[in-house]
Amino acid sequence: MIRKTVSHCAGRAVLLLIVYGLSALASCNSSFTPKPTGYFKINFPKKEYRVFDQPGYPYSFEYPVYANIVKDSTFFGDATENPWWINVDFPQFAGRIYVSYKNIGKNKFDTLIKHAFMLTDKHTSKAYSIEDSALATPLGVHGMFFSVGGNVATANQFFLTDTTRHFLRGALYFDATPNEDSLGMVNRFLVEDMRHLINTFKWK
Repeated sequence: MIRKTVSHCAGRAVLLLIVYGLSALASCNSSFTPKPTGYFKINFPKKEYRVFDQPGYPYSFEYPVYANIVKDSTFFGDATENPWWINVDFPQFAGRIYVSYKNIGKNKFDTLIKHAFMLTDKHTSKAYSIEDSALATPLGVHGMFFSVGGNVATANQFFLTDTTRHFLRGALYFDATPNEDSLGMVNRFLVEDMRHLINTFKWK
């Protein structure tokens, strides 16, 4: 009886080992699907605009009610060329449109155009595409819009000019590590505001 009990127990132990072994093999061969990268849900505000038309400024335009206009007094630590450089800040999105103004005459028109293209081309190393398109607004303002694809510091830029007196450049930046995927929705949302700014822009 004793030998029978020992044999029975040994048989059960072997059976359990086989079951565990098969389970381990099955788990090793099971397919694993990684969870895709997710991003926080963003609640976008309603599109509403107000006018920027300050005395003394050589231009005016409409900008979103959820943005702030901040005067820019420095350019990489140096004083700006004139008092009409501003930033259109979007605090909710940690984004900003840097707006710089230059007077043609004091600056050569050809040089300003060349410089605008050079600033866009600086992103060539990290960009997989750069598209530029000429623009003409309903209010008769002309210029160029640049769209840069890839993980770049600024994916959207533009310049506006009347070719004789005024030249203005704008570039949308985010206070975040460039990531085309995570910034995609916010970028598209703010590009609509950038285009609205352009389409309502006036020279004085």
